[in-house]
Amino acid sequence: MSKPSILVARAIFPETIARLAQHFEVTANQPDELWDRATLIDKLRGKAGVFTTGGERIDAELLAACPDLRICANMAVGYNNFDLAAMTAAGVLGTNTPDVLTETTADFGFALLLATARRLTESEHFLRAGQWNKWAFDMFAGAEVNGSTLGILGMGRIGQGIARRGAHGFGMNVIYHNRSRLDAATEADCKARYVDKATLLREADHLVLVLPYSPASHHAIGTAELAQMKPTATLVNVARGGIVDDAALAQALRERRIAAAGLDVFEGEPRVHPDLLTVPNVVLTPHIASATVRTRRAMADLAADNLINFLTQGQPKTPLNPEALGGARR
Repeated sequence: MSKPSILVARAIFPETIARLAQHFEVTANQPDELWDRATLIDKLRGKAGVFTTGGERIDAELLAACPDLRICANMAVGYNNFDLAAMTAAGVLGTNTPDVLTETTADFGFALLLATARRLTESEHFLRAGQWNKWAFDMFAGAEVNGSTLGILGMGRIGQGIARRGAHGFGMNVIYHNRSRLDAATEADCKARYVDKATLLREADHLVLVLPYSPASHHAIGTAELAQMKPTATLVNVARGGIVDDAALAQALRERRIAAAGLDVFEGEPRVHPDLLTVPNVVLTPHIASATVRTRRAMADLAADNLINFLTQGQPKTPLNPEALGGARR
């Protein structure tokens, strides 16, 4: 019996390719070419599965053009590249990689908070430019972290990890807003207090965004929300681009209506809004919150597990739309 055919849409660990090749006929993109949509569709024709990394859009048009496709396995916890409704209607399963990146991403989120609050990027640029010729009492004086108020918008696994780091490690007062309130035991573990969004914006000294992207969360932080924040506050986004109106944020930073921002994700990435590149009070990183070798390997392994388990046994590990299984393509 011939093996099912799958596509790996971006470069991944060679060991992952070798493992997949034990079960499938693999078409891999190890040169890591950035395919346009027409090329992606052409590559996907005749494939039963695809290993994606978060940037490949799977929607009704693509599904109609690729009738053999049965599973799309994202090497990411976010899945805004999937039109889940269209996938479910077509009987195509989507999977993601939750849990394995939680602590690593929470580490990075807190690192970005610290870098933003303490003005690390500004001070490094100053030093590298040869401008440091004397010490001054107010030189790059930043915002206090220890004992300040940490606000978290989106209190899933990663948000809870950031809350624990702030509360237990830095003695921060933690407040959060979420679609639904956490249970009492989880709130106690995180030392976190539930508030409405307006209170979160008004009271947070450091606001961290960790909510999933959806049409409902598009520009959840825009001009109106930034106006509600303290002028001394910082904003950190380790969630998804599009949650923040980047143009409005750049203007608020330039006008010092908030103190600083730290951004790992951007609207339309890898393009970055040009205004963000010209304001000094922002720390910018290229979507690397989960980027440790161990975590990225775990993400690749889980995505591969989903492909292998589903296409060989019909039992994916982390399905996003299990209701598609009833009408799954055969």
